[in-house]
Amino acid sequence: MPRFAANLTLLFTEVPTLDRPDWAARCGFDGVEVLFPYDQPMADWERALNGLPLALINTPPGDWASGDRGFAAVPGMELRFRDSFLRAAEYATRLKAERVHVMAGVAKGPQAEQCYAENLAWALAEAPDLTLTLEPLNPDDMPGYFLNDYDQAARIIDDLATPRVGLQFDLWHAARLHGDAQAVWHDHRHRINHVQIAGFPARNEPGGGGFSLPDLCDAIDTDGPQVWIAGEYRPAKGTAQGLGWLTALKSRGALIGG
Repeated sequence: MPRFAANLTLLFTEVPTLDRPDWAARCGFDGVEVLFPYDQPMADWERALNGLPLALINTPPGDWASGDRGFAAVPGMELRFRDSFLRAAEYATRLKAERVHVMAGVAKGPQAEQCYAENLAWALAEAPDLTLTLEPLNPDDMPGYFLNDYDQAARIIDDLATPRVGLQFDLWHAARLHGDAQAVWHDHRHRINHVQIAGFPARNEPGGGGFSLPDLCDAIDTDGPQVWIAGEYRPAKGTAQGLGWLTALKSRGALIGG
């Protein structure tokens, strides 16, 4: 059966950040992901996680309020990217994060793509024990973000030609970008090394939108049980009250021998 992670940036916001791993574990999650863990010291996260697996973190975005969304594809910001990546690598290594999502930033054009590829190659060489992800984000939620197409991301991943960088499949963004998230999954599942799910179109609890979550679980069981499925959504009410989807998918796994 796949492993399920709670996105602690969006879930369990009813309690302080460092209390959320314990809540996630008690509610049945196998691990957690944290978009930006950098406001808390690593030692505090170690205590809070208490052995709970950390599936993924993002590289630092910069000044979010000023429009920064990472630096990997932003020409002229190579040193800023390297500083931010090294910080992410330090957190990921100490906290044993299984994936690091490298945020591309706001940019466009061939020069940005070349910058992105070169920075990713540097990151892979600099942190040989880390596995990276690339995630296309839709322009409504992330205006100007460089990586906004799954085929574009696939081309960059294929050019890097290493199993240490893969595609982060976010059901919500895939549906917003391409209309048919099921088709995106079908075309790129062999590149995918991390999954995030949410309901569509409201981005509340997972389900709907013409995407079969049971089939997703089957595919991950077949292709790679090392792939996490993370709930990254905005709870319609309280987080714990809306976890029927998690119970259903886990029960289904037990029924089919997972």
